[in-house]
Amino acid sequence: MNIKSFTDLLGADFFAGVPDSQLKALCDHLMFKYGIDPKHHVIAANEGNAAALAAGYHLATGKVPVVYMQNSGEGNIINPVASLLNDKVYGIPCLFIVGWRGEPGVHDEPQHIYQGEVTLKLLEAMDIAAFVIDKKTKEEEVERKLLEFKKLWKKGKQCAFVIRKGALEFDGKVKYQNANAMSREEIIRHIVAVSGEDPIVSTTGKASRELFKIREARGEGHGHDFLTVGSMGHSSSIALGIAANKPEKKVWCIDGDGAALMHMGAMAVIGATRPKNLVHIVINNGAHETVGGMPTVAGKIDLVQIAKACGYVRAERVADHETLDETLKAAKAANELCFIEVSCAIGARADLGRPTTTPGENKKAFMKSLR
Repeated sequence: MNIKSFTDLLGADFFAGVPDSQLKALCDHLMFKYGIDPKHHVIAANEGNAAALAAGYHLATGKVPVVYMQNSGEGNIINPVASLLNDKVYGIPCLFIVGWRGEPGVHDEPQHIYQGEVTLKLLEAMDIAAFVIDKKTKEEEVERKLLEFKKLWKKGKQCAFVIRKGALEFDGKVKYQNANAMSREEIIRHIVAVSGEDPIVSTTGKASRELFKIREARGEGHGHDFLTVGSMGHSSSIALGIAANKPEKKVWCIDGDGAALMHMGAMAVIGATRPKNLVHIVINNGAHETVGGMPTVAGKIDLVQIAKACGYVRAERVADHETLDETLKAAKAANELCFIEVSCAIGARADLGRPTTTPGENKKAFMKSLR
């Protein structure tokens, strides 16, 4: 279904969400039509944030907002849906558009499998009426379903369109780029060279895929790395849990700007805890690159000052290889909590593969290495 026809049927003029590759057609269309505009389109820090933004929009306008997300974000909306939007509380109508990763019977990466199995069940448990859209869905079917949804919205309920792979199409083209010089893979290669045999916790998406490939290119095993293939935004908390219980080891966290924003409260906890053996690195390209390149707000805020305010002892920003190496070596030698923001270009090589080990194998090898 053409995305313009789909959004015309919706008749909505406010969208908030977290980008998803399954919804790239929608995300690109919104960026093409609105860009980032607080009155029409906001890329939120996380899905719960988007649901709350939607509530504010409805309170101000009386109209029905749209919140988009990958199905992995359903967990982040449970609280605002159950305790804010639900008709037993404020009764705020909302349409959710959910990209269905890990759909049963469709091959996908391991982090999506269980989430895919429970996608419709979670919506049902939240009392959200759902309709699945695929490549064969006709506009008339969507129109009929919207008539049903409108009756539910009048009762203060929420509804959802669950989008199968390839169901939505966008004819236009949106290019995402920035002026930064270093690629993420180059940055990670420099981190690996300095960290040596120290444990590394890497964030979800292409960062973990690139770390895996770098180890293979160096002829090294993968036991020193915990590849957080799912659970976006939680790598720094995982790293804190390891650092607190392995004080004799220098622990490195390779984070992304989108992930760091998603659960930024983790930085406050880390800063208050101040583990002397943790190096928290945020590779900042100002984009949700793994799911298409849509922008984050990280290009407009000062993460270094935020880290300092949270209590990180050392916090620096670097933008070139020479300064990166100097800062990494200083962090390795330091006996204090360190934060490094690395300015990064958008983009990755086209032939980037995925880890060939399972998450279970990664966990066992990592725990063995820690011991």
